[in-house]
Amino acid sequence: MLSAMSADASQQASNLPTTADLLSAQERLEPHLLPTPVICNPRLDEVAGAELWIKAENLQHIGAFKARGALNTVAQLPAQTAAKGLVTYSSGNHAQAVAWVAKRFALKATIFMPTNAPSVKVAAVRRMGAEVVMVGTTSLERQSAALDFAGKTGAFIIEPFDHAHTIAGQGTAALELQQEVASRCGAALDEVFVPIGGGGLAAGACLAFAGSQTEVIGVEPEGCNSMQQSLAAGHVVSVEPGPTLADGLRPTRVGELNLAICKQHLREVLTVNDDELGLSLVRLLLWAKILVEPSGAAALAAALRSARKGARVGVILSGGNMAASTLVELLGKHAAAVEA
Repeated sequence: MLSAMSADASQQASNLPTTADLLSAQERLEPHLLPTPVICNPRLDEVAGAELWIKAENLQHIGAFKARGALNTVAQLPAQTAAKGLVTYSSGNHAQAVAWVAKRFALKATIFMPTNAPSVKVAAVRRMGAEVVMVGTTSLERQSAALDFAGKTGAFIIEPFDHAHTIAGQGTAALELQQEVASRCGAALDEVFVPIGGGGLAAGACLAFAGSQTEVIGVEPEGCNSMQQSLAAGHVVSVEPGPTLADGLRPTRVGELNLAICKQHLREVLTVNDDELGLSLVRLLLWAKILVEPSGAAALAAALRSARKGARVGVILSGGNMAASTLVELLGKHAAAVEA
């Protein structure tokens, strides 16, 4: 409850979060989150040539892992700060997460979304009672508008990926995956594939598996590879996102904190194209009966192509919010190949 929120959370974190922060976040969030399943599927294993352990975060509140980071941030806000309202900038799933948390705690939320945001995600944010302001097409444009709004109103910005509390919250998904695999088979994962937009989930996964034998592999869409370029350059590199089905993985740049963590722990970053995203989405739906959005299929697409043969491999499905028309289009394009 807001009355029990700690008073130190409104301070912007300048230091990197730790694995201990993930464990604290897990305890804090457990009463509020859904227990998302970890599934295995023989047909997907056959394609990958590996044993896949697939964490279905598309079945979390608001249909995405983003509920974790938003909740972890707001659950630590002092009441007087939260009372001024929440603001964020997002293309979709983080917007829904902030709107959901605001509704849960009876707070006002203002969400800056791009003019090309999927209509299904915009409608979902509005249904939860948040005010939506459409601004530009890039993350920098909506971030600038959100910062200006926060400065004028005192609303607290819930960062979509570049904040210690956000990273720690997102990392609890990977922590749960690690714990469930250990519980069910008494062993650790050899590697885990994680999608990257701004990098919060990947940074959280790096912390969750820090000090273990598990190698973390990031996955970005082709043409939207800020993390891949940033790791090569040693500093954050902004990109002009190219066209991709994965609308949730199109930030102009990854976060500074996220890059710092990924520099230490990420093995590599792979890219996937639209055909791989669509085919993996349809395979997952028809074979495992799990529906994800194209962004949510990115880690699976990379794992099916690049998992180490015979390895025990984790995959995080990041979200499942998509328009029905997109699903129909992808089924029409890929179903015959999947059913063959």
